Amino acid sequence: MSFITRRDFLKTGAMAVAYTGIPLFFRANPLAAFATPPENGAGLSDYYDHFGVDENIIGEVIGAALEKGGDYCDLYFQHRLYNSIALEDNAVNRAHTTVDYGVGIRVIKNDRTGFSFTEELTPKSMKLAARTAANIADGPAAPSRPDFSYHSHSDYYPIETPWEEIKIDKKIPYLQQLNEKMRSLDSRVIKTRLNFSDQSCYILQVNSDGRVVFDYRPLSLMRVSCNVEQKGVVEQNSEASGGRVGIDYYSPERLDRLARETVDRAILLFDAVKPEPGEMEVILSAGSSGILLHEAIGHPLEADFNRKNTSIFADKMNQPVAEKFVSIVDDGTQPHFRGAINVDDEGNDTEKTYLVTDGILTSYMHDHISAKHYGVAPTGSGRRESFRFAPQPRMRSTYMLPGPHKREEIIGSVKKGIMAESFTNGEVHIGPGDFTFYVKIGYLIEDGKVTRPVKDINLIGNGPEVLSKVVMVGDDLEYTRGGWTCGKGGQSVPVSMGLPTVKVASITVGGSNS
Repeated sequence: MSFITRRDFLKTGAMAVAYTGIPLFFRANPLAAFATPPENGAGLSDYYDHFGVDENIIGEVIGAALEKGGDYCDLYFQHRLYNSIALEDNAVNRAHTTVDYGVGIRVIKNDRTGFSFTEELTPKSMKLAARTAANIADGPAAPSRPDFSYHSHSDYYPIETPWEEIKIDKKIPYLQQLNEKMRSLDSRVIKTRLNFSDQSCYILQVNSDGRVVFDYRPLSLMRVSCNVEQKGVVEQNSEASGGRVGIDYYSPERLDRLARETVDRAILLFDAVKPEPGEMEVILSAGSSGILLHEAIGHPLEADFNRKNTSIFADKMNQPVAEKFVSIVDDGTQPHFRGAINVDDEGNDTEKTYLVTDGILTSYMHDHISAKHYGVAPTGSGRRESFRFAPQPRMRSTYMLPGPHKREEIIGSVKKGIMAESFTNGEVHIGPGDFTFYVKIGYLIEDGKVTRPVKDINLIGNGPEVLSKVVMVGDDLEYTRGGWTCGKGGQSVPVSMGLPTVKVASITVGGSNS
C-alpha cells in the first residue's frame, strides 16, 4: 500500500478535495495527506498551492474587499475532513464522511462587520464574495496591498499518526471492544450506543495587515451511552472522551475507564432519590461541574456582550466579583485538549487569559473588534465554526484555579445540601446572568457526609451571584475530557472546562419530594 505525502496532497489542490469527497471507508488506498503537523511536513507555499492562491491573488481579493473604504479585512481558508462511525446494539450501522472546503471573507468598518463566503476558490468567485462583504462600508478605497509576512506559532496538538492513515477496519475494533466491555460489566445493560469520530482541518488565514498564518487541527471523540433495566425501571447514562489527539490516545486503560464510568453511573441512578426543593448549600464536584462555570460565568465574560452592554459584568472591570481565593482563566494552550488552539480563527496567538484574578475581574475574552474597542490586545479568543461564519469572542478551555481548601473539609462543612456531579443541559440568559441547569447525577449531603444519590433536579440561580457566593474552593482541580461543544450565535465550537471542588453558599434546587 502506498500513501501520498502531506506535501503532495497539498499540492494537488482541488483534485485532492474531489478525492476526499469519497468516504474513507470506501477507499482502497486512503490519503495520508495529514501525515505530520504542517509545520513539520509542509510550508506556506504548499498551503497556497492547495487552496489555489498566491500573494498576487490574495492581494487582489483584499483590494476588492477594501474598495469601499473598509478599515480591515481577513480571509479564512479552510479544508476540513470529518469521519464518523456508529455502533448500536452490537452492530456497526452508520458511517459517513463530510468535507468542507472554501474561504470566508470579512470586512470591518468601525464596529460593523460585512461577511461573505464561497466554496469556489477562483479569483472571480473570491472577488465577488469580497465585494459583497465590502458593502458594509461606503467611502474611498483603503490601502489594499499589504506586505505579506508569515507568522509562526506553537503547536499544542502534535499527533503521531494522522487519522487519514487509519482506515475504518482499524477503528471498528475500538468500538467493538468497548461495546463488549460495557455489556460484560453488568447484566442489567440492555442497550448500547457508541460513536467514534475524527477530523483533520487545514487553515490558512491572511489579513489586510499582511499577517499570514496556517495551522493543522486534529480532533477526535469517543462518545458512548447505555440503557440499564432493573425491575422494569430503565435508566440511561452517556459519557465521552477525546480531544485534539491521535488514535494512540484510546488506550485499553482509557477505554476500560470510559466503559466503567458509563455503566456505573447508569446503575447508580436506580438508587437515586428526588430531594425536596428549596434554597440550600451546593457543592460543585471537581471536573465536569465546570459546565456551570462555562455557561453562567464564562459567556458573560465574552467581550462582545460587554461591549454591547448586555452582560451584567459590563461595568465591573477591575472590581471585586468573588472571594480572594477565586481565580478563573480561559486557556487555549493546554496540550491536546478539545478547546486547545494554536492560533485563533483571526490568526492571533492563543494564550492563557486570566479573567478573574484573586477575586478581581481583570479581563474579558477579546476578538479583533472588541480588542480595538477597549484598546487592548486580542486574547486569541476569536473563533468560528467554519469558513461560513464570521468569528466571535468565544471560550476555549475555561476553569477555576485550585483554592486553599480540601475536598473533605468542604463536604464536612455542609449541614444539608446537594453535591452536583454531572450535568446534561441548561439554559442561560447572558444579560442578567440567570441560569437553570439539569443535574443528571448528584448526592445528598447530610451532617457533613455524602449519603444518597439524587437525580432529576435543577439548579436555578444567577451567575454573578453564584460567583459572589463561592465560599470554599478545593485544591483538587480536575478537567473534563468529554465532548463539550459550545453554541453561540448559531455557531458551535469544541471547548474544554474544569473545576476544583467548589462550595456555593446557596442555590435554589428544584425537584420534588422523594
